[in-house]
Amino acid sequence: MLSGRRLDLLDPAPRDIEIADIAHGLARVARWNGQTRGPHVFSVAQHSLLVEAVGRHIDPVCGDPEGLELLLHDAPEYVVGDIISPLKAAIGDAYRGVELRLLSAVRRRFELPTPAPALGQLVKRADRIAAHVEAVRLAGFAPEEAERYFGAAADLPETVLALVEPWPTAQAEVRFLARFRALCRF
Repeated sequence: MLSGRRLDLLDPAPRDIEIADIAHGLARVARWNGQTRGPHVFSVAQHSLLVEAVGRHIDPVCGDPEGLELLLHDAPEYVVGDIISPLKAAIGDAYRGVELRLLSAVRRRFELPTPAPALGQLVKRADRIAAHVEAVRLAGFAPEEAERYFGAAADLPETVLALVEPWPTAQAEVRFLARFRALCRF
């Protein structure tokens, strides 16, 4: 970690998690294995911002605590992003347990409760809608192919769709941190 802290993947401690580390890492983890066009990858930090925007579009009464849950839904990837495939191959289904422990530590670190089932469903729905948009706009999927993997497309406003443009790494990191800070005012 950039903070100099060591994070135990098997028993992560909330005190070892820093938002700057999350933002730095997620801005450098590419979605779609980096197989997008242009000079910049579409990062997991950008995906997280997109998921939060999609979630708020789906549920306009979504408050800042729920927005923070949407934003941080992929936070464990800042640690395991580069080793997801090898890690999954080595430990199989136990990978989900590692991811859930990391997400639980992130929630405790930022004082977020375990989400209610409805919020969990909103996160999953927003994540799939975001993946559909990314697949078509960035990764070369045909709309029918994206629908087969991620479900039906959603009618999203241009303000949300504008987030599906790969940014330089530093910009993704700064924008993720800025959004986190804006949401932490609850």
